[in-house]
Amino acid sequence: MKPAAESWLTPGVRGIGLASLLSDLGHEVPTALLPSFLTSTLGAPAAALGLIEGVADGVAGAAKFGGGVLADDPHRRRTVAVGGYAATAALTSLIGLAMTVWQVAVLRVGAWLARGIRGPARNALLADVTWPGTYGRAYGFERMMDNLGAVGGPLLALALVAGIGIRGAIVVSGVFGLAAAGSIVYAIRHIERPVEQPRRSLRIRVRPLLRGRLGRLWVPVAAFEAGNLATTLLILRATELFTPEAGLEDATTTVLLLYAVHNIVASAVSIPAGTAADRWGYPPVLIFGFLSGLVAYLLFGFAAAPAATTLAFVIAGLTIGLVETAENGAVADAAPDDLRGSAFGLLAAIQSFGNLVASGIAGLLWTIVSPLAAFLFAALGMAIALISILGLGLVNLRSTPTA
Repeated sequence: MKPAAESWLTPGVRGIGLASLLSDLGHEVPTALLPSFLTSTLGAPAAALGLIEGVADGVAGAAKFGGGVLADDPHRRRTVAVGGYAATAALTSLIGLAMTVWQVAVLRVGAWLARGIRGPARNALLADVTWPGTYGRAYGFERMMDNLGAVGGPLLALALVAGIGIRGAIVVSGVFGLAAAGSIVYAIRHIERPVEQPRRSLRIRVRPLLRGRLGRLWVPVAAFEAGNLATTLLILRATELFTPEAGLEDATTTVLLLYAVHNIVASAVSIPAGTAADRWGYPPVLIFGFLSGLVAYLLFGFAAAPAATTLAFVIAGLTIGLVETAENGAVADAAPDDLRGSAFGLLAAIQSFGNLVASGIAGLLWTIVSPLAAFLFAALGMAIALISILGLGLVNLRSTPTA
């Protein structure tokens, strides 16, 4: 029997949300400490960090689509999700024991490979433990927990380093990742819907994902992601604007606090965004998210005072909370049941490579022309996303209205 709409926060949803929180706490610790670990502890040049992170992100992006194919099978998606969380935790933790740069590179790339593969499986599992009409709130809850982990991770890193040093902090961070795998197991045990018994053969099926309302959804999503800049560029812009008045050290501290506020806003808005999507559909939430992104990037581009930059950070956090929640819910609702894993894999791949293109082009424009040119480029992506979602007839992207 289908549960009431009010019961959307099921044990399975709570388990997956807790897994996202614990996993983010775990991997944000080594992410925050990796620059110091490589340059100070191992004596590597800054270029090594850029190369390792670039390769890791690229591998993760490719793995996400492959993970989606694996996640099409209801049985296999469970194994992939649990194994992906456990492998990410173990490989990341081992970085603390690495003695050479190449060991760090192998472990980091391996961890991000596992992280990329598990993502579509987790999102497909989340659809298994809830129902149409409540997808928005369920994915909003998961995004909220993920963003809270991004807030707490750097703070946890500071506390661990003070107590057990950089190496010890990285090793201990694996405990949180393993706990996340346990939370996924807990969620799996609360899947109430019957699933097919035979295992499905692995097949890459892209064409069915490009049809109907799901196919039309990729256009505004791709436009948004092609303009969705890495937060490091936002941090750089704010630091440049704050430094003349505050000095570099104080400016850096202030901007890191703004980054925390950005993540807190994204967390706070996720469930309200999901509630709105369940009630009125996903397009209104996406439209508001694209519009807020447009405003945020224009503020970053034209800002001449710290107050405008502070407002831009807040609006950028609002954008992430709105769009990530609505994207996930819309894909869960529009995708065929037997291709839900592949749909989430395609979404993740678009997000990864879109962000890579966005940040790469914006970085070049920043260097060659000006920061304003970079943010105008990002704003253009938001504008195209707005125009496309309004022009493609993307209405009522939800199958079961709720009261």
